[in-house]
Amino acid sequence: MIRIAVVGASGRMGQTIIESISQNDKVSLGATFDKGDDLSSALDQFDVLIDFTRPEATLDYLNTCVTAGKAMVIGTTGFDNIGLEAINNAAQQIPVVFAPNMSVGVNLSLKLLDIAARVIGEDADIEIVEVHHRHKVDAPSGTALKMGEVVANALGRDLAACAVYGREGIEEPRDRQTIGFSTIRGGDVVGEHTVSFFMEGERVEITHKASSRLTFANGAVRAASWLEGQSAGLYSMQDVLDL
Repeated sequence: MIRIAVVGASGRMGQTIIESISQNDKVSLGATFDKGDDLSSALDQFDVLIDFTRPEATLDYLNTCVTAGKAMVIGTTGFDNIGLEAINNAAQQIPVVFAPNMSVGVNLSLKLLDIAARVIGEDADIEIVEVHHRHKVDAPSGTALKMGEVVANALGRDLAACAVYGREGIEEPRDRQTIGFSTIRGGDVVGEHTVSFFMEGERVEITHKASSRLTFANGAVRAASWLEGQSAGLYSMQDVLDL
């Protein structure tokens, strides 16, 4: 049975991951850590680390896992290019599942978005709207950016060049080659994402709504279980779900 360690264990997401582990008879809770705890003091108690904390903390945990040869599931978002490079480098030495959203439903939505973009994307104005609780610090969400990346790749576009994050001050018609992002923060919304393809006379929308953090936790635990026996490499939830 694979043993899982959870960092940020006292936080909302950490508590939900622990709940998910308790409901899964294929895994066990090996260790829990909070801010300031020494990960290296319990390396013999777990096989895989699940982390949904902050980029700076995640990279510290990642270094420890590389040194100890432990697998890692990363659900943290908001990394800069240096952080992303560090994750890529670490994955050359240990198996890592890194995804901005661990939800099975969201990852199915990514597959549907790829199909939709290839079929109708060139004829559509594409807009992404995401809604999260007031405490979320990064915007747009990592999931929204991933959705935009999937759509852009399907259309042969560079998201960095075609993304529009605000239209204030833009005094010209909408450029069909762009992908728009809108961010809403408020209340206790767990997470909602809608990608709209606006065409002449019709609109296609692909929406995912999360009503519980358990959906993300269950996906992360599934990823941790999947990592057992995997070789070093950088994996996504698409790999975990065989999509």
